[in-house]
Amino acid sequence: MTKVGIPKEIKNNENRVGMTPSGVAELVRRGHQVFVQHTAGEGSGFADAEYETVGAKILPAIEDVYREADLIVKVKEPIEPEYPLVRKGQVVFTYFHFACEEELTHAMMKSGAVCIAYETVERNDHSLPLLIPMSEVAGRMATQNGAYYLQKTKGGKGKLMAGVPGVKPAKVLVLGGGTVGEAAARIAVGMGADVTITDVSLPRLKQLAAELPANVHTLYSSEHNIRKELPDVDVVIGSVLIPGDAAPKLITKEMLPLMEKGTVLVDVAIDQGGCFETSHPTTHSEPVYTIDGIVHYAVANIPGAVPNTSTIALTNATLRYAIALADKGWRKACSDDEALARGVNMVDGKCTYEAVAKVWNLSYTPLSEV
Repeated sequence: MTKVGIPKEIKNNENRVGMTPSGVAELVRRGHQVFVQHTAGEGSGFADAEYETVGAKILPAIEDVYREADLIVKVKEPIEPEYPLVRKGQVVFTYFHFACEEELTHAMMKSGAVCIAYETVERNDHSLPLLIPMSEVAGRMATQNGAYYLQKTKGGKGKLMAGVPGVKPAKVLVLGGGTVGEAAARIAVGMGADVTITDVSLPRLKQLAAELPANVHTLYSSEHNIRKELPDVDVVIGSVLIPGDAAPKLITKEMLPLMEKGTVLVDVAIDQGGCFETSHPTTHSEPVYTIDGIVHYAVANIPGAVPNTSTIALTNATLRYAIALADKGWRKACSDDEALARGVNMVDGKCTYEAVAKVWNLSYTPLSEV
């Protein structure tokens, strides 16, 4: 039997929860004990009673959950008040994004915990099964938010994404043709915008050209091509990803004057440091800021605004891995599943993910050695 803990998220306006009652029921059915913090699921629409009905035990405080559990399943990385609660040998399964959080990296190394990051669980075909569901949500919402802040009353140019008969639609530039970028492009073209999506992979651009509506333009991603697009663009959605590593800066500060004032930049890559040089993380309570007349939206937990949808989608993806960790223990589970093994970023104070080690100049220890 494994003791599994589901704490309440305490990051700003983070209303998701690590697992739905349905997911908890599967763990309990396998003989595991699940501890859920009081009101942890309320923000996502799941009452304590729903968790109790399927066999979970409700604990009053976050400290209680961390103290009781061998395996913590949550959504966002631990923040400073949680650092001292994480203990040696405890398995923490969540989004970590270590490559853009040096303080978190050192805190988790100091804790001696086993840190398994959703975002680096990677299959042999390079797909990221635990990032995909939230990427799909974030991509859709990136376009919605871009359209919202394009309103003049919100600091934008005062353009309607779809335009109207006799008036051209807004122009949307999507940087990165992965899951986020494709989702953003689909919503943008559905709104009636003029959409261009970029990528460095020609096979991916060919795939996007075949699968997206015909009025979505594909463009090879280069600094030259991006610069040429900026003077006419109304919304830029940054969705580039290098798994586990810091995002490249595709729009620099000196490129901002190329855009008209009121252009909206939506940086979905902010969890990995952001793909705009002028980006810094914002929150749902204060989502935007303006530099040189350019509106920046860089909320680090975009899917947290639609927690019911997001929590269900995330549990659908994470549950099989959480069950494996609970049933087998992390060592056997990772030995049996290469994708899950790639998710292990830290063990007992050692960094086992090479990209993170390089970013923070840490010693890298291959997982096989621990």
